[in-house]
Amino acid sequence: MPPHTQIQIPEHAQTVVQRLEHFGYEAYVVGGCVRDSLLGRTPKDWDVCTNATPQQVLGVFKRFHVIKTGLQHGTVTVMVNRQPVEVTTFRIDGEYTDNRHPDAVTFVSRVEEDLARRDFTINAMAYNPTRGLVDAFGGQQDLAAGQIRCVGEPDARFNEDGLRIMRALRFAARYDFAIERETAFSMRRNRHLLENVSVERIFTELKGILVGNGALGMLLAFPEIFGCIIPELVPMFGFDQRNPHHIYDVWTHTAHAVQAAPADPVLRLTMLLHDVGKPACFSVDATGKGHFYGHPGKGAVMARKILLRLKSDNDTLDRVTLLVRVHDHAFPTTRPGMRRLIGKLGLPVIEQLFAVKRADHAAQSAHEQEQKKADLRQAALLLEDVLAEPPAYSVKDLAVGGKDLIAMGIKPSPALGELLATLLRDVQEETIPNTREALLARARELL
Repeated sequence: MPPHTQIQIPEHAQTVVQRLEHFGYEAYVVGGCVRDSLLGRTPKDWDVCTNATPQQVLGVFKRFHVIKTGLQHGTVTVMVNRQPVEVTTFRIDGEYTDNRHPDAVTFVSRVEEDLARRDFTINAMAYNPTRGLVDAFGGQQDLAAGQIRCVGEPDARFNEDGLRIMRALRFAARYDFAIERETAFSMRRNRHLLENVSVERIFTELKGILVGNGALGMLLAFPEIFGCIIPELVPMFGFDQRNPHHIYDVWTHTAHAVQAAPADPVLRLTMLLHDVGKPACFSVDATGKGHFYGHPGKGAVMARKILLRLKSDNDTLDRVTLLVRVHDHAFPTTRPGMRRLIGKLGLPVIEQLFAVKRADHAAQSAHEQEQKKADLRQAALLLEDVLAEPPAYSVKDLAVGGKDLIAMGIKPSPALGELLATLLRDVQEETIPNTREALLARARELL
């Protein structure tokens, strides 16, 4: 680090470092907070490493609220002004027999030994306001080069913890970095280690990869890893669409569509899975043109199964499945049609559907591209017109309700619901106004 460069440590983390130093121990902020500070980003969390043992740390902070996060592994969390600071004793890790967690740890006295156990060089830097930056593995150089590289031997790092394969992809996607050659080879070679990682952790990392600025590069460079965690993606790799609307195979189109979508987990998961049903629905007509009839419905069924297996939360599962199912549907071109669509899907889904369609189109060929853009513009304007009117999207928006019809002598029954649905349709079709008088008159007429 150049001598003029300083990391601005916030007060709560500074308090922890200064207090440990005051009691005669070494203390450094370490890991992600150093990495992000050097990149000019604001760190979310601040971690400290020290040569004080866990018991000594507890003694230094006996007047503070301390959470014994992982005492056996040398970690406690100190609360300062209601802000958490994780404090870990310098350590080296023992064997990783489960390819995820060390069987035991050994406390050491030098920060360099602690940094040597970490996953990637950009995460293996420590900083102290007095002693400056400790960068024994070229992390700052790799930040400048824009690359992710393992500390030491990549095979050893990934065999210690298979999740690091996904973490490498996430860091590369987040910062739009490349992955160093030997690290990349090792990730592909050891991808089977992901079988030892919980699906919950994999799903969390997957979402982090997808929302990154460099998601496209990772999806195209490491398809076999994504195919390892979601085998249903594999048939998409290299699948020729044989259609003038497309310039890419199914997987390459998918990767570009992911990148074109807003960086929201639901939208990017939707784009990852929107065409997963295509290979199973492929057909060729007499002219040699490829078609994928029924692929949205097929894809929705597959997407639901995939997300259930990844233990997605229900809201994400339901929304992604719905968006995959309707992603290829054309928007209505009439006001009544748009009202019905709002009643069926709801405004939040329709707004996301616009984003899905824009991303889908952005990953297609130039064929009819201007017409597609014009159609979306018209649909967006139509939606604005409809939203500017008093709402009539569902029966609850009607100026009369079930009680009004019961007062007219209609008994509570399926027929009551059918009558309300008919009144709604008449209002949406603009054959009658949405007023109490007009609706009651229409109800008497229907009766």
